[in-house]
Amino acid sequence: MKRCLLLFLLWCAWGISLLASASSGRFPSLEPLLRSIDAAMEEHARYVDIREQRIRGLKLREQVRPVSSRSYFSGLDSIYREYRAYNCDSALLYLRRGLQWAEEYGTAGDCLSVRLKQVFHMASAGMYREASDVLREEVPRETVPAALLPDYYYSCYKLYDEMVRYTQDEDFRRLYAARAVCYSDSLQRVLDASSPLGLERKEHALRLVGRWGEALAVNDRRLAGLTSGMSAYALAAYQRALIYGNMGNRAEEKHFLALSALTDIRLAIADHASLWDLAHRLYEEGDVERAYRYIRFSWQETSRYNARSRYLQTSGILSLIDQAYQTIQDRQALRLKWSLVSISVLVVLLGVALFFIYRQMRRLSAARSSLEYANGQLRLSNRIKEEYIGRFLNLCSTYIDRLNTCRRSAVRSGGRQDIWAAGRTREEELKELYTNFDEAFLKIFPDFIEQFNDLLTPEERIVPKSGELLNTELRIFALIRLGIDDSATIAKFLDYSVNTIYNYRAKVKNKARCPREDFEAYVKAIQ
Repeated sequence: MKRCLLLFLLWCAWGISLLASASSGRFPSLEPLLRSIDAAMEEHARYVDIREQRIRGLKLREQVRPVSSRSYFSGLDSIYREYRAYNCDSALLYLRRGLQWAEEYGTAGDCLSVRLKQVFHMASAGMYREASDVLREEVPRETVPAALLPDYYYSCYKLYDEMVRYTQDEDFRRLYAARAVCYSDSLQRVLDASSPLGLERKEHALRLVGRWGEALAVNDRRLAGLTSGMSAYALAAYQRALIYGNMGNRAEEKHFLALSALTDIRLAIADHASLWDLAHRLYEEGDVERAYRYIRFSWQETSRYNARSRYLQTSGILSLIDQAYQTIQDRQALRLKWSLVSISVLVVLLGVALFFIYRQMRRLSAARSSLEYANGQLRLSNRIKEEYIGRFLNLCSTYIDRLNTCRRSAVRSGGRQDIWAAGRTREEELKELYTNFDEAFLKIFPDFIEQFNDLLTPEERIVPKSGELLNTELRIFALIRLGIDDSATIAKFLDYSVNTIYNYRAKVKNKARCPREDFEAYVKAIQ
């Protein structure tokens, strides 16, 4: 019965663990950081509202500025920077307004600066032809002043680097890659090496040639001057993740992708790649459910940003993860179905087991009640036995005393002394009484002497003499075992004085292994 119950409990545990495994996470390494991302996604509407309020504030200030003032032009640029990573179309709109202002009120340098921003932004958004047209028609190399050369080379590099990513033809890819390298080299020559962009390009160049340690050192310098609440931090963390990815360090790569993605979400940056890359890594490692949530969120942000290149970047992996997620959902549904079936079976078996357990408990309760009744009857029987034994012994002792008294009286009154003398003496009768007592007692308690001696120290064990069954000490405590513990009664039966009996009892107690005051209780417990 016990074995069956154990097997049943193990089966229950298996069923519970089956349900738990269907819902529990299996990827604890990044769990605290990933939970922060999950929480930020839940709070995303609040972060978007913060950015929207900031944009509305900039627009309100722009309305009260004179259109011809340079502060108005600066305000347009501030609104563009807010939209740059938030909404592609709105960013282009404010670039066009900035260009209109520059053509009407500004300088040739202002026009070139805005057009280079257009090129950079359109290249990032996948508008490669438009960006190329602006470069070719509106920004000839020879017209660019030295102060704008970093912006010019960076815009050209951005255009061809993006075209490499999304061009399928291998010949064109090699062409665009070569031009990107050329413009990158030109950019590095005109940049201040200690500037933020100079450090970024240096880190990029080191990463391309596989000098990972040096690239990380440069990235350390970049991160040292940034905080997690800055968009530049998100970019630097993402680029650090790229270094670790090239090194094959997946743990650190995911860590910095998560940091970058968390910053992007909290800043309401819609144009980001970190969350997409993180989702891809989680998918590769089997965490399809979380990868699905992240790629769906990234797709929603891409839709709001509205850049064609980001659609191309996200759509492929989105479809792949979506299929895998649906497969996982189907498997979980099937597992849940079988789990419910198993639980139903377990519930039925549990009901059957409880029924049998209840019936067994009732039987056990009845047996326990019967046993308690039997024990009660046995205890009553023992008390009656001990009471009658005690009374019988008292009666025998009294009878012998009376008989002896009668003998002495008859002799004194002139009776026939020879007749009385021919009878047995009192000592002989007592001896016979004690012998009968010893034999009867040892038949009831055959191990009394051994158990009694176990209560004494080894050197003080009491051993009857040859021909004796019990000696005086043993007989005293035999009477105590029978429930006769009154010294006067014992003295009367054994034909001793009360003081003698008391001394015997005290002497034996002093030899006990147990506490002196508990000795007689242990004697009464002898079986």
